[in-house]
Amino acid sequence: MKYISILGSTGSIGVQALQVIDDLNSDFKVVGLSAKSNVDLIEKQIYQFKPEVVALDDKYSADVLKKKIKDASVEILSGKEGIIKVATIPKADIVLSATVGIAGLAPTLEAIKAGKDIALANKEVLVTSGSLVMKTVKQKGVKILPVDGEHCAIFQCLDGCKDRNSIHRLILTASGGPFRDKTIEELSKVSLENALNHPTWKMGKKITIDSATLMNKGLEVIEARWLFDIDVSKIDVIIHPQSIVHSLVEFTDGSILAQLAVTDMRLPIQFALTYPKRTQSMLPRLDLAKVGQLTFQEVDMDKFPCLKYAYEAIKLGGTMPTVLSGADEVAVDAFLNGKIGFLDISEIIKKTMNVYKDSNFSDSEPSLEDIISADRWARDYANKIIDEHNH
Repeated sequence: MKYISILGSTGSIGVQALQVIDDLNSDFKVVGLSAKSNVDLIEKQIYQFKPEVVALDDKYSADVLKKKIKDASVEILSGKEGIIKVATIPKADIVLSATVGIAGLAPTLEAIKAGKDIALANKEVLVTSGSLVMKTVKQKGVKILPVDGEHCAIFQCLDGCKDRNSIHRLILTASGGPFRDKTIEELSKVSLENALNHPTWKMGKKITIDSATLMNKGLEVIEARWLFDIDVSKIDVIIHPQSIVHSLVEFTDGSILAQLAVTDMRLPIQFALTYPKRTQSMLPRLDLAKVGQLTFQEVDMDKFPCLKYAYEAIKLGGTMPTVLSGADEVAVDAFLNGKIGFLDISEIIKKTMNVYKDSNFSDSEPSLEDIISADRWARDYANKIIDEHNH
């Protein structure tokens, strides 16, 4: 029996994780849940999984939930302190970090400090704070188990690899999103509805837009640098429209190992939660004959500059990946709210990074305070660009 806390239980990953736990039946006990403000969904989760501690982002939502829940054995909290309590509950063996954005950083870091293994689905934790987080992981002797399909694939290909010098490169696969075959001119006219219509994955809105711009893959490159302690020059991205090969590792002798599976996030979620065991899955099996063909193509960096900016950010180091991430969150939110066009997302990120590089940037190893400050600056500056764009 493993005891688990889930940060972001009402989001796409959190909901799928609870489906996996339900399928695994008696293997897991949920002891903590946190969410933003979806009172109705977390109420259902409380009745089904009976956690000991629940936290919502804001006090109003928590108060509404308290009126709905009559079970005195559930402690309902709010705010940052409440979410950190969910992340550090003594009973938990593993914490699933699935909160969207930099909001997931503090509770994940506190969970690590409390000696919890982390099933990591939040990209921003390593993108903004990779050095700090991985240093704390080593100090505490805990495991980071990647939930992202691509990193989970690399983790499996490297499992048992004792000589990291034998790795020639990591190859992250990308579906290419809904716009992989469009021209730059066509991209200037795409609608929000088009961008949210991902050809293979069903995900939350922010990550779906990031997939359409290929920023999602850029963030994964930065994550992979920290997760696998490998120089970014050895991390490549390739377009693979079928999303069957989830990533590959090439070794110095020319051998390539790949992990293949059906296109379903519940598989990497289950792997991370049950590791080091493999457990029977309820998901359909991969039928290669039915798939028929697996194709690959190079990424057009001119058409998808967000990926290029991510490589630039991690090469510069310091707080530049934090600035990239913060500007992206603001730009994507503006696109989702109809304030800017699709191609404006990458322009806002580029302008924010360029101004930061010329004024505030230091490539020294950042503290948590440096990271929070850089994130705040990036959001403020990106919002300024958007305001000027709209006036």
